[in-house]
Amino acid sequence: MGFVLLAVVALALLVAVHRYVWRRFVGDTTAAGSRLRRAGTVAAYVLPLLSVGALVSGRSGVPFWLQQVLAWPGYLWLAALLYLTLALLVGEAVRPLLRRLLARRATTAGAGTDPARTPETEQTAENGQVAEAERARSDTRTAAPPAPLAPPAPPAPSASRRLFVARAVGGAAAVAGLGTVGYGTYGVLRGPRVKRVTIPLARLPRSAHGFRIAVVSDIHLGPILGRAHTQRIVDTVNRTQPDLIAVVGDLVDGSVADLGPAAEPLAGLRSRHGAFFVTGNHEYYSGAAQWVDHVRELGMHPLENARVEIDGFDLAGVNDIGGESEGQGPDFGRALGDRDRSRAAVLMAHQPVLIDEAVAHGVDLQLSGHTHGGQLWPGNYIAELSNPTVAGLERYGDTQLYVTRGAGAWGPPVRVGAPSDITVVELASQHA
Repeated sequence: MGFVLLAVVALALLVAVHRYVWRRFVGDTTAAGSRLRRAGTVAAYVLPLLSVGALVSGRSGVPFWLQQVLAWPGYLWLAALLYLTLALLVGEAVRPLLRRLLARRATTAGAGTDPARTPETEQTAENGQVAEAERARSDTRTAAPPAPLAPPAPPAPSASRRLFVARAVGGAAAVAGLGTVGYGTYGVLRGPRVKRVTIPLARLPRSAHGFRIAVVSDIHLGPILGRAHTQRIVDTVNRTQPDLIAVVGDLVDGSVADLGPAAEPLAGLRSRHGAFFVTGNHEYYSGAAQWVDHVRELGMHPLENARVEIDGFDLAGVNDIGGESEGQGPDFGRALGDRDRSRAAVLMAHQPVLIDEAVAHGVDLQLSGHTHGGQLWPGNYIAELSNPTVAGLERYGDTQLYVTRGAGAWGPPVRVGAPSDITVVELASQHA
């Protein structure tokens, strides 16, 4: 019942927002019956249907080619709708100011002085007015009193002025909204940039000082981001020449059958100690067991609630919370329960919310993703409601948590205010 109510509210909100956008971009700026109005009205119906199709096609078993057809226009429209709406809301504050300015200019233009008036003509006019007044007093002795005049009606606002304001505000909102989406799309398709952060660990020995871990998360291979996206990420990681590569979940949005070819470049990842992988919640929507087997075939090392010893520290990994429905959720006891507490421990865990368990098990550093940094501003404020850290490095007791914004994007291939990244974490020993 709760899910149905939420769906109804979401649908009502979607309809209301589309109605508002149609009114401001189409209804207020085009003539009734015009081709532009008909085209805008058709788009107001088709675009949301494409968006709904893109959202549900991945889990409804439709052919992958159809998912790809729906994904680009459907997901991009969701991002465009967000920023067009925000731009229009800003325009609501500008609209009355612009109307007032235009009305004032029109009033000023109509109240100019007559340059032909001179002192002589003014005196002549005054004499004429006196004579006219005498005649009027004479006439009033015999004429009936005039009927009172009705107060003049205020002038109606000019229709052309309203149209100009609507088109000016709508045009500016379109440029701002679509320009934001275009720039955000370019940022995703260009590929992630490298961030570097140094993190000191109290128990890290001097021999491991300067150990570099390339942290990659949220690649999100799917109907939009494919093989070329994977290759860009692999090339970027390899250029950093890391000692170890940590892929912390949400690699894919789809099955091995559909996305296996897109993931193949991951076989080219290179580092001194190899590449390690833990599941994210999206793997459990896509066949986690099959993907774990496939990444192993690609040369990566899945850590399913497991731990390995690296030079100077322990590297552990836990399954994502999404695996709990399949009996494959995170198990800190298996991953960390019997380890030597004198050694530093680095934990790979997709979701930052696992930080409390990491603190309880004496982890020195947790590496996570999942949040995308909010991906689309102001989504970062929403992400803060359910995540202890949205992006960057923070300390919780004796445990540090680093959250990368991720290397890809979910849904719209757009990022605004949260650029994608691959982070090179350099471990520092306090004994060095």
